[in-house]
Amino acid sequence: MSILDVKIMQDYIRACNDGWEQGWHERNGGNLTYRMRAEEVEACRPYFNAPREWVKMDVCAPHLGGEYFLTTGSGKFFRNVVLDPAHSIGIVEINDEGNAWRVVWGLENGARPTSEFPSHFLNHAVRVKATDGACRVIYHAHPANIIAMTYTLPLTAKAFSRALWQSATECPVVFPGGVGVVPWMVPGGADIALATSKQMEEFEAVVWAHHGLFCSGPDLDITFGLMHTIEKAAEIYNLVMSTGGGKVLQTITDENLLAIAKDFGVQLREDFLD
Repeated sequence: MSILDVKIMQDYIRACNDGWEQGWHERNGGNLTYRMRAEEVEACRPYFNAPREWVKMDVCAPHLGGEYFLTTGSGKFFRNVVLDPAHSIGIVEINDEGNAWRVVWGLENGARPTSEFPSHFLNHAVRVKATDGACRVIYHAHPANIIAMTYTLPLTAKAFSRALWQSATECPVVFPGGVGVVPWMVPGGADIALATSKQMEEFEAVVWAHHGLFCSGPDLDITFGLMHTIEKAAEIYNLVMSTGGGKVLQTITDENLLAIAKDFGVQLREDFLD
């Protein structure tokens, strides 16, 4: 037995590899964090190494004190996670105050969590409150089609939500609350972390203009599925715009969207309708 036989480790590694195979993680692009359940921590604890020194963060979330997170590593490639997990990913513990982390497994040879870890941590803090503790995953990737849309659509939640809802029938069911949008900002800093967390008070997915997509969810499957659904709808949107020269003859109407929401029992964000 090893830590790699623990189910959550297998599920997490698979999610990383699935993202790589989708083409969403060029070079060392993207990052994935998962807030572990207590029983998952206990299943992994026998394999923990001696903990490293605490590293302070510029963000603080006391309600996440004592939590453990699976995280991809800074400068690490998603394509290598399945081949060499111990060097590519790790488990970090959060201190009781909720403002520092330390590595307890993986990220070998002195590697650190993703440089976006403080941003992930802040967004976990927001989504945990917004979902009464249900949210456990923050996933950032670089899907090409949703990035392309940020060059041709107004950078508003309404414009992106409507375009995606009307591109595939399942979209209003999968994300009836729509998606948020953050204008272009330098990645990795406090400003973009705060801007994203503000959007995530309302939305489970946030588009980063000219950069990528942030998704959240209660587990790896649902979060990956949200990313996949949004990117596929974006691909359809871009195909329609390019093949039709921007001219659309028919689409899913607002009445259709409301009918979908009624039949599937979801609450569509109606202020995004015309």
